[in-house]
Amino acid sequence: MNLRNAILQEHSKAQTLRISEYAGAAPTQFAELMTLFLGNEYRVTQRAAWAVAICSEKQPQLLHPWLKKLITNLSKTDLHAAVKRNTLRILQYVEVPRTLQGMTVTNCFILLRSATEPIAVKVFAMTVLSNVCKKEPGLIKELKLVIEAQLPQGSAGFLSRARKVLRELSKFER
Repeated sequence: MNLRNAILQEHSKAQTLRISEYAGAAPTQFAELMTLFLGNEYRVTQRAAWAVAICSEKQPQLLHPWLKKLITNLSKTDLHAAVKRNTLRILQYVEVPRTLQGMTVTNCFILLRSATEPIAVKVFAMTVLSNVCKKEPGLIKELKLVIEAQLPQGSAGFLSRARKVLRELSKFER
């Protein structure tokens, strides 16, 4: 299967499932999908994201060799919101290795604090940070401050996730 052509051919759940099944069958095929996702073609990266998410949920071990590139990619200032959103959606289901936690935390705090990021990006960044905080409780206070500062102007989606995260973090505070 030519993944790029398949991605551009049709944008549907059925097609995405076919692509994710193919890509998830072998690390080399998943590598091809990840290369497309981390590429510069907006439509391709956007559509590849869904298949990457499906593969990552079913077989998280496929994603491990790609975590550093995925997290580094979040540092790009010209990254489309859909790529950020889907990257963070994927990261919320993966245990970030200690060696990548610093870069992950920095990227997520930048995105969460941003006044221009879409709500979905902020919400997923909040969840990724919450997951890291469970292993690094020293970050809880900072995350709570950032979340609480945004509550007055938060949307319904932001408020809902913020309440959930704040409740969860209270269980891990020292």
